[in-house]
Amino acid sequence: MSTQNLALLTDLYELTMAYGYWKLSRERGSSLAERQAVFHLSFRNNPFAGGFAIAAGLESVIDYLRHFQVTAEDAAYLGTLTGNDGKALFDAGFLRELEGMRVACDIDAVPEGTVIFGHEPLVRVRGPLLQCQLLETALLTLVNFETLIATKAARVTLAARGEPILEFGLRRAQGIDGGITASRAAYLGGCAATSNVLAGKRFGIPVKGTHAHSWVMCFDDEADAFEAWAEVMPNNCTLLVDTYNTLEGVRHAVQTFLRLRARGHKPAGIRLDSGDLAYLSIEARKILDEAGLREVPILASNDLDETIIRSLKEQGAAITIWGVGTKLVTAYDQPALGGVYKLSALQQQDGSWGHKIKLSEQKAKTSIPGILQVRRFRGADGRVIGDMIYDELTTGAGSMGGGTEIIDIVDVTRKKPIAAGTAFEDLLQPIFRGGKLVYESPPLERIRERTLGQLQTLHPGILRSIYPHEYPVGLEPGLNALRNELILRYRRPGGV
Repeated sequence: MSTQNLALLTDLYELTMAYGYWKLSRERGSSLAERQAVFHLSFRNNPFAGGFAIAAGLESVIDYLRHFQVTAEDAAYLGTLTGNDGKALFDAGFLRELEGMRVACDIDAVPEGTVIFGHEPLVRVRGPLLQCQLLETALLTLVNFETLIATKAARVTLAARGEPILEFGLRRAQGIDGGITASRAAYLGGCAATSNVLAGKRFGIPVKGTHAHSWVMCFDDEADAFEAWAEVMPNNCTLLVDTYNTLEGVRHAVQTFLRLRARGHKPAGIRLDSGDLAYLSIEARKILDEAGLREVPILASNDLDETIIRSLKEQGAAITIWGVGTKLVTAYDQPALGGVYKLSALQQQDGSWGHKIKLSEQKAKTSIPGILQVRRFRGADGRVIGDMIYDELTTGAGSMGGGTEIIDIVDVTRKKPIAAGTAFEDLLQPIFRGGKLVYESPPLERIRERTLGQLQTLHPGILRSIYPHEYPVGLEPGLNALRNELILRYRRPGGV
C-alpha cells in the first residue's frame, strides 16, 4: 500500500468541504480555499487506560504525502457522484482544480518512537485550507492505528521485563494491510521479531517461527515428528510440545535435543501453546534441567497480553520468550485510539491570524487554539518531568527561559512550576516545507531503540499498566488565558 497513490483514501465530507471552500472563494471572492490554515492531530486519552503512548505512523504519512496526486481517473470517478437531486455533486471546474494537485503544505510531527500523552499534537499541518482539509482522514487513519499498536507493544514489552516478545499476529490481523502495518508498529514498540515474512522483507524486522500442531499430527508418533523436525531444521529446532500430552511432549523433546546436541547443533527451545502455562512451564523447566538442558528456553503463546504475562511472572512461570499475537495486532482491549484533527488557526483576509476553537460541554473535548508546539522539560537526572503546549503565534520560543508553569488542560487549579534554566526540547519537528520533504526518516531499528530509550526516561509509576501515575501535560499560562477568553467569547448566553 505504501507505494500507491491514496488521494481518495478519504471521507466524502472532506471533499464536500473542500468543494465548499473552493466554490465560495470563486462566487464571493473570499479566497477562503487558499487561505493559510493550521490543523493539529492529537488524541485525548492515553490508550488502554495507561500512562503513555508511543508515536508511530510518520513513515506512512510521508509515503502518503509523497505519492499524493488526484489523477484523471480519480477526478472522473468524482464526476460520477451525485446529490439527492440526481445532479452532479461537484462542478467540473473543481474537479479540474483537483486533478494533478500535489500537497504544498508545511508538516511538522513528533518523531516515531517518542513517548507522547493525551492532548499533545502528534502532527501539525499548515497550508491552504482546501489542502489541509483533504488530508484529515488519511492522516488519522495512518497515525491512529500505528500509534495504538506501538503503544500496546510497549506495554507488553514492559510486562516481559526485558525478555523477548515475538509478534505472531498476522493470521488474526484486520486484513492484509492491517497485518503488515501492525508488524512494523509492534517492532517499533519494542517487540524483538515477527512471524510475518512479508513484513520482515519490507521493513527488515527479524523473522521467527517454527512448526504447528499439523506437523506433529502428520506422523504416527510425536517422538518421530520431533526427530523429523530436528533432521530438516537442525538450526531452527523449537518443538511445539502440547499436541497430545504436554509434559510427555517435553520428555520427547528432551530425547530429540540430546541427539541434536550430540550432532553439534543447539536446540532453540520448546513452545507451550495451551493449558496452565505457569504450572506447565515450571514442570517443563524441571524436566529440561534434569536432562542437562538448562540452556534451552521455554517459549509460550496462547492469547497473551501484558496482563496475562504479568500474572504468569507473579506465579513464577519459567517462560523466557513470549509469543503474542491476536491481542497485540488487533489492540484487542481498545481497538481505536480516538485521534482527532482540529482547525486551530486561520489567516484572515488582511493576512492576520485568527485563533479557532471548538467548544464542548466536556472540558476535555474543547480544542486548543493556535499554532501549537510541545515543549518537554527534563530534570537533572535526565527524566522527563512535564510537557507544556504553547502557541507559536503568541509565545516566542525563547520567552519561557525565566521559568514558567504548566496549567492542566481540564483542571486549571492543577499547576506544575518549571524553574528557570530547566532543560527542554520541542517535540514537533519539520517534515515537509511547501510540500517538499525535509526530514530523513531513521532506520526502523533506530526508531525501536528510541522507543526503548524513551520509556527509560519516564518515572516507573507512569509505566504501570494499571492505575498509572499521571504525567503532567498542560498549557503555557498565556495560552491558557487565551483559551479561556475564547471559551467565554463563544459560549452561548446561558450556557454552562
